[in-house]
Order: sequence, then C-alpha cells, then structure tokens
Amino acid sequence: MTVAGRAPEHGFPRSARLLVGREYQRVFSRARRLPGTRFMVLYRPQDLPAGPARLGLAVSRKHARRAVDRNRLKRIAREAFRARRQALPPVDIIVLSRAGAARAGGAELRAELDRLLEKLK
Repeated sequence: MTVAGRAPEHGFPRSARLLVGREYQRVFSRARRLPGTRFMVLYRPQDLPAGPARLGLAVSRKHARRAVDRNRLKRIAREAFRARRQALPPVDIIVLSRAGAARAGGAELRAELDRLLEKLK
C-alpha cells in the first residue's frame, strides 16, 4: 500500500522504531558511538534473529528549548533514517541531540546525519 505516492519501503512502520524503554536501555547499555557536531549516534547490533534496522530518538530539552525545534530535529533524523533504512545492517540506533543542534540549518543537520549513518554500512 502506498501513502501519498510514497513506496512502502520508504515508510516508518512500527517495526522500524524502538518503542519501549527496555529497547532503549539495551542500546544504551553497550552502545557503540558515532560522534558528530550536532548529533551523537549510538548503535548496537540486534540479537538473533536479525531484523531491519530500528531507530530511537532522544532530543533533549537542554539542547532544544522549544518544542518546535525538538520536533524539527526529530523530523530530520527520521527522514535521514528512512532514506537509508533498506541499506543499513540489522542494528538498533539511537540519535541523540547535542548542544547547538537547534541553531543549525536543516541542510547542515541532514548532511551530518547522512554522513553518520553512512558509517554504519
């Protein structure tokens, strides 16, 4: 099924998300890090059986005071993940915001996330 002309493989289904605290905690407990200027990507290979890559978001109020800024950061992170989801290995990923992320431009944020996610391949 396509939504608004988008192919289903480019969506963001529940199976592609970290949903509960236990899943986040599993990644935080033994995460590998990919540091960036505006974001930090934490990831951990999935346990067997391996499924598609999954994404969790942690955008701090400390780094983005206004809700509109936090939502923008999350939207950019989800879109970067959606574009690469099929090419990513079976890992659980958490994208954390860093200081100054809310002041950066959208193109700059997307370029950084694209670069960090590319390193996961």
